[in-house]
Amino acid sequence: MKQLANEIIAGRRLGRQDDLSVFENADLADLSAGADAIRKALCGDQADLCTIINGRSGRCPENCKFCAQSSFNHTNCEQYGMLDTAAVLEDCKEKEAAGVHAYSIVTAGRTVEGAELEQLIKTYETLHRECRIRLCASHGFLTADALARLKQAGVSMYHENIETSRRNFPNICTTHTYEDKIAEIKKAQAAGLTVCSGGIIGMGETFADRVDMAVSLAELGITSIPLNALIPVKGTPLGDLSPLTKEDIIRTAAMFRYVNPTAYIRIAAGRSYFADGGRDLFTSGVNAALTGDMLTTVGNNTRQDICMLTELGFDLSKHTKEPVS
Repeated sequence: MKQLANEIIAGRRLGRQDDLSVFENADLADLSAGADAIRKALCGDQADLCTIINGRSGRCPENCKFCAQSSFNHTNCEQYGMLDTAAVLEDCKEKEAAGVHAYSIVTAGRTVEGAELEQLIKTYETLHRECRIRLCASHGFLTADALARLKQAGVSMYHENIETSRRNFPNICTTHTYEDKIAEIKKAQAAGLTVCSGGIIGMGETFADRVDMAVSLAELGITSIPLNALIPVKGTPLGDLSPLTKEDIIRTAAMFRYVNPTAYIRIAAGRSYFADGGRDLFTSGVNAALTGDMLTTVGNNTRQDICMLTELGFDLSKHTKEPVS
């Protein structure tokens, strides 16, 4: 692992032509040390914190098996329409004051259009005018014109998870396809938006599926990769799955660093499995986090995250509207 890490630092990049099965059984301590060395050499000590607000909740027509907001699943998910601009602005200012670098509105549903799209554009324009925080958006399958309008309104990053491997995707969702996801990512990139894309582990996939996801993201040139460890939600088809072990989450995060050596590897859902907020993840290649409350689960306290990352030697001084590079 040390030799491989040094080769990556020197310029080697892993791909489908390589035997990547080594990551599944490599000594975890060695794997983590190599990932941390890659992060330090190629990314430095810069850390990035983002947060989200659930801008429209529930009644989603897509059948993603992991999601509490899907209308196909039977959960106690709160349901409401698009939040008004004033409420979002108040929340955004609060998160910016707490030291978060990026703020994203996330909406349940396949897309946003019509009057709700106009409201979203107004909200992003207001946030861009009154806040310094970087703006991200997550609204499903938008048209090219809508993506261009988001960019013009001040959004710099668009979020579109590929969720899992191409092979495993039909086991997770059938109302849209893996190819739909890839097409939307390329559409957002064509609109001049940086793309944030990752997925969820612990949905019954193999480790090879996780490797495939990591390689696919590298091939797409993704620079911000959120990794979620499934938190099984009762009422969803995946609600009875056993939670991942801490070691499995760390191994996966470290592998992503080897395959995506210059990206922000962003830990999101699943840090509740770690009593200390996932400290070991940040010495295993991770250098970004989703902080604060998640969509349908409780997240990590932002102040605690800042203290932990500062203690680990990360630099949290960046505060800009510009996208992650």
